[in-house]
Amino acid sequence: MTALLLSRRLRPAELYIVDVVLAVAVGGLLCPYAALESPQHGGVSEPLWVSILVGMLIGLPLAVRRRWPSTVAVVISSVTTVALVTGVIPNFAAAAPAFAIGLSFYTVAASTATRRSVLCAAGCLALVSVGLVLTAGDLWSRTGAVGYAAVMITPAWLIGWLIRERRALDARQSEHLVRQAATEERLRVARELHDVVAHTLSLIVVKAAVANHVAEADPREAGAALRVIEETGRTALTDVRRVLGVLREGTPYAPTPGLDELPVLARQAAIGGVDVQLDVRREEPAAVVPESVSLAVYRIVQEAVTNVVKHAAPAACRATVTVTPDEVRVEVTDDGRRPVLTGGEGHGLTGMRERVALHGGEFTAGSRSGGGFAVTARLPYRVAA
Repeated sequence: MTALLLSRRLRPAELYIVDVVLAVAVGGLLCPYAALESPQHGGVSEPLWVSILVGMLIGLPLAVRRRWPSTVAVVISSVTTVALVTGVIPNFAAAAPAFAIGLSFYTVAASTATRRSVLCAAGCLALVSVGLVLTAGDLWSRTGAVGYAAVMITPAWLIGWLIRERRALDARQSEHLVRQAATEERLRVARELHDVVAHTLSLIVVKAAVANHVAEADPREAGAALRVIEETGRTALTDVRRVLGVLREGTPYAPTPGLDELPVLARQAAIGGVDVQLDVRREEPAAVVPESVSLAVYRIVQEAVTNVVKHAAPAACRATVTVTPDEVRVEVTDDGRRPVLTGGEGHGLTGMRERVALHGGEFTAGSRSGGGFAVTARLPYRVAA
């Protein structure tokens, strides 16, 4: 049972039960016992009921220390000071109320703002110091009395403050992780949607232009172009549903495309006027490429070929994918002529670079010296043992 309680965080009701037990132990036993101690030098002891009442006034407020931390700290400190000044609790028995004060100030520091808890601790420290200074004698000097009061409050306050700061740090880190996960998911969905939409729309626009151009002169070719548009559109809808499906818990979705779907990608590019020569090499045929790496390779080739269709068609394109036991290398080159872009990288190149970076790989893209454009990527991976 004890191991179970220590292995999880206590619920609010359980914390209040713990506080009640502490309040009964301190207010019903410890502090009354201290108040029953006889004063030094043969002083007159107070009535029994006064000793018990003072002990309870010091300890029992601990039961509500989490609800009113500052108020409880002030009440315990005030009653302790009065008890010390009046001699109900001798100064040599001050350790008992010091325990109650320490618990209250731990709660103050752990649950209230730093500035407010510092002011509360300083005020109560001054209050208790007065009681100890007025009772200074053979046991300690006045300076020692102030030091003893500081020992009552300061360590407990520091522990509470450190715990509060640690909890705040954990909360900030947790919030940061949530924001980071949301950002990564948003970027992942944005990359997937961009790759799906950009690729299919490029093919649709090309075939729509063909159909519009030959609609009257060659209805058959126009019809063929419309069928390609229909098939491509259906494929795009399936891909979009798959991407959006993962955002809904429990929604089934089709397997993600990978290396095996690259030939289909090459045939689709031919529709847009790009002759893609695909070469998939496996240095170790039995090597199993992780699904995330396989998807990244597919999207990189898809985006590179789509850029050829949009910016350089008609052109010849060569896509080489080399699979080794520990990495996949991708190279897509073309011989087309592209317009000079002055706006920097588009979403496609940025998405490819992000995909490679997620796997700790390397990515380059740029014009070739002999004409055309080249995209290269290296994606390392580990095979599960």
